[in-house]
Amino acid sequence: MEEESAGSTSRAVHSCGSLIRQEQEAKREQHARVQQKRRKGNGMPGKKISDEVLDLAEYTKNQPWWRKLFGPSSGSSAEKYNVATQLAIGGVTGWCTGFIFQKVGKLAATAVGGGFFLLQIANHTGYIKVDWQMVERDVSKAKEQLKFHSSNTNELAPEVKTQVDEVVSFLKKNILLTGGFVGGFLLGMAS
Repeated sequence: MEEESAGSTSRAVHSCGSLIRQEQEAKREQHARVQQKRRKGNGMPGKKISDEVLDLAEYTKNQPWWRKLFGPSSGSSAEKYNVATQLAIGGVTGWCTGFIFQKVGKLAATAVGGGFFLLQIANHTGYIKVDWQMVERDVSKAKEQLKFHSSNTNELAPEVKTQVDEVVSFLKKNILLTGGFVGGFLLGMAS
């Protein structure tokens, strides 16, 4: 009888141990499934993230340039600021840019015009001799090359096209900031 009770006890212990092992295995499998779902959700679309390798070069190619520069918290300004703040920021930066552009433009025009004036005086007084036939020949070559390059490519290069698309996307997302900037730029040019 003792042997029978000892045998039943060992079977009960054995069955309890196997139940505990089965429970632990089920928990591990469930934990593994949750981890796998998390990995799929946090990765790039269509790719699974492995614990061993994360292709950072591929990940950064899919990010816009401003996210690379300013980090993930730099979205559109519409998400961060109210309408008045966006218009004020755009207007002030536009006015400053327009004012500086106007001053630099006047300075550049003065320098170019003054340099041309000095060259004409030097030409008339005999300090400089200009070979006008050579100038005319070089200008006609440049015209032909411009016509040749413009006739071959009716489409933008892919690199330029992606940059243009990013700028247009940025402008669309930040329309108030852009409008304030344009208005401020025009006021800065006028002052």
